[in-house]
Amino acid sequence: MSPLSIPGFTEHRVTVDDEVALSAAVGGSGSPVVLLHGFPQTHLMWREVAADLAADHTVVCPDLRGYGTSDKPAETGPDVYSKRTMARDVVRLAAELGHERFTLVGHDRGALVAFRAAMDHPSAVAHALFLDVLPTLDMWDALHGTSGAVGFHLYLMAQAPGLPEEMIRGAADTFFSFFLDAWTSDPAALPADVRRHYLDASAAAVPSIVADYRASAGIDVDHDAADRASGNQLAMPVTVLQQDWGTALGYHAEELWRSWAPRLRHRTVSCGHFMAEEDPKLIAAEIRALADR
Repeated sequence: MSPLSIPGFTEHRVTVDDEVALSAAVGGSGSPVVLLHGFPQTHLMWREVAADLAADHTVVCPDLRGYGTSDKPAETGPDVYSKRTMARDVVRLAAELGHERFTLVGHDRGALVAFRAAMDHPSAVAHALFLDVLPTLDMWDALHGTSGAVGFHLYLMAQAPGLPEEMIRGAADTFFSFFLDAWTSDPAALPADVRRHYLDASAAAVPSIVADYRASAGIDVDHDAADRASGNQLAMPVTVLQQDWGTALGYHAEELWRSWAPRLRHRTVSCGHFMAEEDPKLIAAEIRALADR
């Protein structure tokens, strides 16, 4: 077992699509909770939250398609890394592990996957918690003027295949380190060995990470727009925790989220973007509170 594994958890490998398998760490017992990681990370970001929750929940922590040790299929079309496809992966993974209905938690990119899973598979997602994102459609609308420069990476990775992959590969450590440094308010939350793991895992997954982001500038927007036009909403209890980006970028986060999730509990937090590592007790408590709603 890797010294960076989650103590008490076992590693599983589950086929979820044609020639695509996800790796997942599973531990604990009780009602199931699935935790989806963000960028530029792997399932290891949940190490403290998962260990806490395992006292009274079965906890499933996968590496998303294209990340960590999960498979990284070639980007042969826009749907390969659409959030719809990645969400289907997660629902299939949970079902293969015996969980037809579960609480779903996502951070950053994982929150976008969780949003699509909750929208597309409401019979599977009993409760949903999203950490520090806006839905894809609202995210692009919020980025405007010079203040939108904080999302430069979104525009870079939205470009056609070739240039962004080459640029990022040429300075992978510098590129991925930028986000680990800029997005945390407590560097001690990312110990040196964990940080090195994130950098190595991300450098080994540049094409699939870019493909994930590229999908969010195209097909993912189309899927969100179709749901908005149809008036589709998340019927399950939803919690959103995020930093106060709205003040800087000029939007009202709670209003945006409530248009998608009428049963919303929204909270602004003081920790940095990597809140599951900066304040794991808070995140575990919020997950338990949500699962009891």
